[in-house]
Amino acid sequence: MNDQGLSSYFQFSNVDWGNMLTSTWETLWLTIVSMLVVAILGIALGLLLFETTDSHNPLVRLLNWVVALFVNVFRSIPFIILIVLLLPITQKLVGTIIGPRAALPSLIISAAPFYARMVELAFHELDHGVVEAAESMGATRWQIIRKVLLPESMPALVSGITVTTISLIGYTAMAGAIGAGGLGNLAYQDGFQSNNNAITLVATVIIVIIVFIFQFLGDLAVKHIDKRA
Repeated sequence: MNDQGLSSYFQFSNVDWGNMLTSTWETLWLTIVSMLVVAILGIALGLLLFETTDSHNPLVRLLNWVVALFVNVFRSIPFIILIVLLLPITQKLVGTIIGPRAALPSLIISAAPFYARMVELAFHELDHGVVEAAESMGATRWQIIRKVLLPESMPALVSGITVTTISLIGYTAMAGAIGAGGLGNLAYQDGFQSNNNAITLVATVIIVIIVFIFQFLGDLAVKHIDKRA
């Protein structure tokens, strides 16, 4: 019978380091790919929400309501439930419901609405005097978006995607528990279910290190682009 005392966490001879390296790469791949897609979708949705707010056009107001409903609904569904809910769609999109690729639709659909709200908030907190100055100089709406809204909000956008990415890392661990690969899958299947506490500990430490790295890079990027710093 396996030793399940405190010392079992430090029996590193029980760790298959090849599998640990593969799982680490799967977690990084899942995080980076989903982060890039979430950043694009989140900015697009957040910008759409911002631009359609307080419009007097009924069609534009309807569009705002539809987008806001999508954002509010999907950011409210617990991730583990969303994975199960999207299984048929995942099967159609990627051809499988097991492995790292199968986690991508759920990761993106859960995180993009969350980030979209952060993007919308960043735009609303922007100094309206800067926008009004651009309008008085005859800038078109697209020019204001491209040359004022996005550049001036960039520190908040980068800070938001950093927070979202850290959430995504946690989501990848949850997705791993139902066969999506990565460190979460390794910790659950080879660690918890096999009573191998050393694997669970090592996988946890690696996930924490990954979180620290993304947080450090995000903070560094914000400090570099923030003109107020």
